[in-house]
Amino acid sequence: MTAEIHENAGLDHRSSALPEWLTSFQPRLGLSNGHLQTIVGNFLPRPPLQFAAFAETVEVDPVDGSRVLCHCHWQPEPPLSNPALAGRLTLVLVHGLEGSSGSRYIQGIAARAWAAGCNVIRMNMRNCGGTDALTPTLYHSGLSGDVGAVVRHFSRSRGLTRFALVGYSMGGNLVLKLAGECGNTLPLVAVAAVCPAIDLAAGADALHEPKNRAYEWRFLRGLKARYARKAKLFPSRYAKPAEIGPVQSIREFDGKIVARYCYFRDADDYYYRAASARVVDCITVPTLILCAQDDPFIRLFPETRALLLANPQISFVETRHGGHCAYLSRDPGDQIHWAEAAVVRYLLSKAGSSDGS
Repeated sequence: MTAEIHENAGLDHRSSALPEWLTSFQPRLGLSNGHLQTIVGNFLPRPPLQFAAFAETVEVDPVDGSRVLCHCHWQPEPPLSNPALAGRLTLVLVHGLEGSSGSRYIQGIAARAWAAGCNVIRMNMRNCGGTDALTPTLYHSGLSGDVGAVVRHFSRSRGLTRFALVGYSMGGNLVLKLAGECGNTLPLVAVAAVCPAIDLAAGADALHEPKNRAYEWRFLRGLKARYARKAKLFPSRYAKPAEIGPVQSIREFDGKIVARYCYFRDADDYYYRAASARVVDCITVPTLILCAQDDPFIRLFPETRALLLANPQISFVETRHGGHCAYLSRDPGDQIHWAEAAVVRYLLSKAGSSDGS
């Protein structure tokens, strides 16, 4: 078996057998390298979604009117008098840095969760998915409240009572942060995070390592282009890019732009305040965290790892291989996407069933 399963109370101390929702991860032949997993996983084509989506904007900040765009997939429901309408498990999917509701991994898990009978909400973070005009603000890793606002909105508007959160990378940090902050104030039944950026400072510094500069440049191109668009849309709020000066790293972008316009003292203050590492010990709902030891740029501080292992609600699964949010396995058919299958099985095992019965 190529997975190192860290056994806390989320897994079975008494047996070496894996829980029913978890299978051993064996990387696809030729893809045992973390960089190859990451690159191929990012570009591997997916079949298009075959079910209709209802697009809705949700106000997440009434102070400045910021809205986010959600693509919602509702299961065919019985008459409104049937309590199954409220009890249907609803997944809120949150993408990673410079991703969107259309990212391949989001579409992949959306299709899988829909086939399992769940409602699915593909949430765009602020500005993502072509929504720069919907908010005067930038997006960043600390906006866990936006995910909470989406849950509250659909809980009120549709009477839904069972939500699960799924986040990838930066989105993983957001859903873990929300879970640690909200206590029992939201109707959450489970949370899952794939390769979450829990320790933001460690991840930003890892991206600047020579072997990871190609990833950093790709992220920076998107972030700087987005900032240029925001400066044109809201010229009274943002300095022109030329006035910001050169930005050569993610840490510089976070220090010169995110900290300046999102009310942090500097990059280190942002990384500390926005990191879910500060609150993972407060998570009180069943939570799955999938990490790969060969992820090129996700890093965990030892003290954060200790907190994850000490929380009885967290099932922390760390595999030797998998890259960043890839997990391309040698299993046949749609089982090639191992993490997506594991996440959906986990959520259903904790929720009981997709329809609440």
